[in-house]
Amino acid sequence: MADSPLRPSSLINTVYGAFLRRLGGWISVADLITLMSELDVDGPAARSAISRLKKKAVLEAERRGATGYRLSPAVRPVFDEGDRRIFGSLEPARLSDGWAMAVFSVPESERSYRYQLRTRLTWLGFGNIAPGVWLAPGRLLDDARDMLIRRGLSDYVHLFAADYAAFSDLPGTVSSWWDFPAIQEQYATFTHAYGSVAEGLAQQREIDGGEAFRHYVPMLTQWRRLPYLDPGLPSELLPADWNAVAARRIFQQLHDVLAEPSLLHVRQVTGLDEATPES
Repeated sequence: MADSPLRPSSLINTVYGAFLRRLGGWISVADLITLMSELDVDGPAARSAISRLKKKAVLEAERRGATGYRLSPAVRPVFDEGDRRIFGSLEPARLSDGWAMAVFSVPESERSYRYQLRTRLTWLGFGNIAPGVWLAPGRLLDDARDMLIRRGLSDYVHLFAADYAAFSDLPGTVSSWWDFPAIQEQYATFTHAYGSVAEGLAQQREIDGGEAFRHYVPMLTQWRRLPYLDPGLPSELLPADWNAVAARRIFQQLHDVLAEPSLLHVRQVTGLDEATPES
């Protein structure tokens, strides 16, 4: 596991997103606690995390011969969006694809929505170029539209597909719109935590499913934040020492080696079958 502790609720989200959606979307509490114990999360901490996810309407209780939880239908689009960001945005955007621009104005009487907009746009990877004006690579336009509708924020925002025309030195300017040092620090932390893991696994001819699971879930939990913090800007606009490429290579290597053995392990622990239809 990574040096820094990961929240049990984040690990549970990863287990649902990476495995349980492919196995019907449901798991018994007993089996989930067993899997969490393999990630050094004890029973009380796991139960507390499950309770929090239930209160947030991420999980719904359902009995299928045993007490268990399934993903709430309302959050499935969020997990689908996560798949696109985590596994589909490993390469930088192209400058020719243009930009997504969000312009919002929120009345003072509803200023809480202003905070929500800033937080959600930042989490999607938008950079703040001026008060109420946010920018991201054009490929994030659909995700932004879906998020604004899902969160009930679309009435406050004008969303544009835009092209850059003139006048600034764009590579120099974008560094003031995104916090490049903070993003690079996150990539460096990931590389430090998992570079040696990738090297070690490269020497193994086979990997046990349980061992794969214990590596994969924390790794994916730590990684899945990064495609949101990093908007995937075109290469021409990035610093020469941009360290995302090495981190992405490590992630892809570990995903290729660990994902399927981890899924097999979850199936063995739970008895769930990949053909089970999601309710």
